[in-house]
Amino acid sequence: MVTGASSGIGRATARILRERGWDVVGVARRAERLEALEEEIGIVGFAADLTRGEDVAALAQWLEESGPVHALVHVAGGARGVDAVEDARPEDWRWMFEVNVVSAQMLVAALLPLLRRAAAADGHADTLFVTSTAAQSAYAGGAGYNAAKAGEAMLAGALRLELNGEPIRVTQIAPGMVYTEEFSVNRLRGDTNAADSIYEGVENPLTAADVADVIAYALDAPGHVNLDVVTMRPVAQSAQHLLARGPLRPRSS
Repeated sequence: MVTGASSGIGRATARILRERGWDVVGVARRAERLEALEEEIGIVGFAADLTRGEDVAALAQWLEESGPVHALVHVAGGARGVDAVEDARPEDWRWMFEVNVVSAQMLVAALLPLLRRAAAADGHADTLFVTSTAAQSAYAGGAGYNAAKAGEAMLAGALRLELNGEPIRVTQIAPGMVYTEEFSVNRLRGDTNAADSIYEGVENPLTAADVADVIAYALDAPGHVNLDVVTMRPVAQSAQHLLARGPLRPRSS
């Protein structure tokens, strides 16, 4: 099951998993986009708002009735605003915590019985969370997103400890700069010019397909191998705060 499957990393993940032979349930709010993916690549779509407990319960019940669940891939999330702490909107912070952290907790609680059943039958099962390098270091204007993604990262770390002794892997993929069609536009409240400027001059930022490829590798690794935390960035981004703009080339000797 892949959340956030209607766009960006979630959609790319659904696509690559289908190519590798997985049966995929794609979950997102936008039913029309899921229907298009159903026709295009053969996923099964389930429209849900994962910040709503009743939607998560309905999803779990539908999965219970439709077949085994071997992997929960939680991609859905997001950021709102680039405000300083003193200027931030509390409603933005609440939304980020709900969509990045609370939704992950509700999904884990609802789906662990199904994952345990799959692990008992087939040897192992997976939970995988797409967080961010924003979870690893703070940056000005990012406090709300830093806090939300750090919360999701801590959820994954604690879950791994709590599942010790069970054949259920817990993986965290933490991407740095990824160019997708919606993330920065949504964060900047629809300002496409400001969103485009973030990537201006950056040679080969990560793509959604790059992240999806790593996700698929983690799921397809032998069942006894757990990739606890994978941090991935474009070569142009040496750290959260250090980004090269312009062509990458070796220095002269």
